[in-house]
Amino acid sequence: MARRRVDVPDLVARARGGEPRAVARLISLVEDASPALREVMAALAPHTGRAQVVGVTGAPGVGKSTSTNALVRALRQAGRTVGVIAVDPSSPFSGGALLGDRVRMGDHADDDGVFIRSMAARGHLGGLSWSTPQAVRVLDAAGYDVVLVETVGVGQSEVEVAGLADSTMVLLAPGMGDGIQAAKAGILEVGDVYVVNKADRDGAAQVARDLRSMLALADRREGAWNPPILSTTAQSGDGVPAVVDALAEHRAWSQKTGELQRRRERRARAEVEAIAVAALRARWTQVGERDELDDLAAAVAVGESDPYAAADLLLAGIDDR
Repeated sequence: MARRRVDVPDLVARARGGEPRAVARLISLVEDASPALREVMAALAPHTGRAQVVGVTGAPGVGKSTSTNALVRALRQAGRTVGVIAVDPSSPFSGGALLGDRVRMGDHADDDGVFIRSMAARGHLGGLSWSTPQAVRVLDAAGYDVVLVETVGVGQSEVEVAGLADSTMVLLAPGMGDGIQAAKAGILEVGDVYVVNKADRDGAAQVARDLRSMLALADRREGAWNPPILSTTAQSGDGVPAVVDALAEHRAWSQKTGELQRRRERRARAEVEAIAVAALRARWTQVGERDELDDLAAAVAVGESDPYAAADLLLAGIDDR
């Protein structure tokens, strides 16, 4: 079947006008790596950079989806519009989102000020989908005040969200492992706001104390942000307004110190690099049934060449095209 032509200017205009179907269509183009994606990103670029991007991460079972739902409610009560990207594990059969976090956020289904999209990780490590940065760009350009990115919940590889977000909220909960496990997972380096969820359970105060002790050992430069440690019961909403305030304080600090711009430049650098690497990979896999990389790999495997020489030949072949 022939692809349906995409009227990008009309689609972008409707998305910026607040039409959810247009926003959803743009994110679908991102996920499908549509040929129109370059035109879409070019059209969106002048309208980006306004939203506050918040990463929500933590180990499985800490209540990320419930906490995201509570955050959306608190932000809406404060008059902010909210876009949510919930990155789910992938089905091994269809490649689609397996858990469907939107089921847990049904409270906001009829709210025009909230847009929620589940995206499949599709085997991508780091707790995010490869297309998450572009999806964030869509929601930013569509005019949402806050974009929440909830990671897949895979434990130690979730730190990638820190490179995507303006502010990273790390969730912990009693019964989810001791403080040493938290340190091993790398979350002590990525958090801007730490939240001990399920604070009504036994052991929550101990988790907060352990976290406070370990953060005190961190080597922070003078004037650096001091991450707050907050307690919530997301199911009831207790403590969530304080989290919203802490995220606002971090944004104000990062704007004042220039940290926000530094983070966004690092994010853009990683995004450009990923696109460039993908384009290079596509070039060397478009030649016949057996591509150049296969032939070079076979030579390395039998000792006829070494990996550095093979890489040089691969790059030289690309330069010659």
